[in-house]
Amino acid sequence: MRTRERWIERLRELLERAGFYVANTHGVRPSSFDLAARRDATLLLIKVLKNIDALDAEEAVRLLELGRLFPATVLVVGETSGQSGLDDGVVYTRYDVPIVSEATLRDYLEKGLPPFLYASPGGAFARIDGDRLRFLRQTRGLSLGTLASVAGVSRRAIQLYEEGQGAEAMVVERIEAYLDAPIVRPVDLFTSRPPPRSRGPKGRAADGTRADEPAPSPPARTGDALRDGVLAQLGGMGLEVTITVRAPFDALARTPEVLLAGVGSLRTALHRAEVLHGIARVAEGHAMFVVRESVHRPSIAGLAILNVTELRRHRDPEDLLEDISERERP
Repeated sequence: MRTRERWIERLRELLERAGFYVANTHGVRPSSFDLAARRDATLLLIKVLKNIDALDAEEAVRLLELGRLFPATVLVVGETSGQSGLDDGVVYTRYDVPIVSEATLRDYLEKGLPPFLYASPGGAFARIDGDRLRFLRQTRGLSLGTLASVAGVSRRAIQLYEEGQGAEAMVVERIEAYLDAPIVRPVDLFTSRPPPRSRGPKGRAADGTRADEPAPSPPARTGDALRDGVLAQLGGMGLEVTITVRAPFDALARTPEVLLAGVGSLRTALHRAEVLHGIARVAEGHAMFVVRESVHRPSIAGLAILNVTELRRHRDPEDLLEDISERERP
């Protein structure tokens, strides 16, 4: 087993020990994520990268879009940035995607120790619990000026901290040492989001979109006649269908459950069946694969298989889901 595959397998085992049901997508390439995992209402899409600089703007947009569609929390687990290793206990961001080291994720899952720091171009900073800081300062009779002098910042900075603004790690350490009490909020990797990133030149965000523009939407058509015909058929049933790129499935729809759709040859269905069915189970939804040729079995590895003629017989989502559910049964 190659090094990257061992790493992904190690993360899968970590998640399973923490009570997650996990699907591994490494058998299908290319893919925007390597692991899908669910525990109760928490659904994760995890990308594994040795060097997080390999995450470009286009890939980040795709990953975040998948997170919005499921919906799911997206997370990158990495080792290095440039020539430096990622610090443990710190949440990094690249194009608004949160990134942590394997040790940070392990501490969070196995020991209940959340990270407290975010990385930024100016260093590491923490999110202040403003209400707690104000309470501690006022109950101890400290003025804004006194605390500002201790922290080495301005009075205005202390006011901003009490409003919940983040502070540099060194500043936090000085205040906590003086008050002898914690004042920062931990980062919940599965529900929290990093603060908005700064805008680039001409109002553009890191992913290239303008500040007042949404992220780019997937194309309306794929250029493949079979795939476009299937997607048009699903849209004709009243489903809102989103075309996906670099995913083990070609489209995602809601019925209102998640419906993942793959389109292609029976050979491709055989290759993707286990992965696609696993993702659908993790997402507590359904999956199907539509082929042009005739098929003589209703499913492969739990993945419903339909040819285009069988798909056309369905006129509404309820009828289609009932057929898929029957095919999914062993």
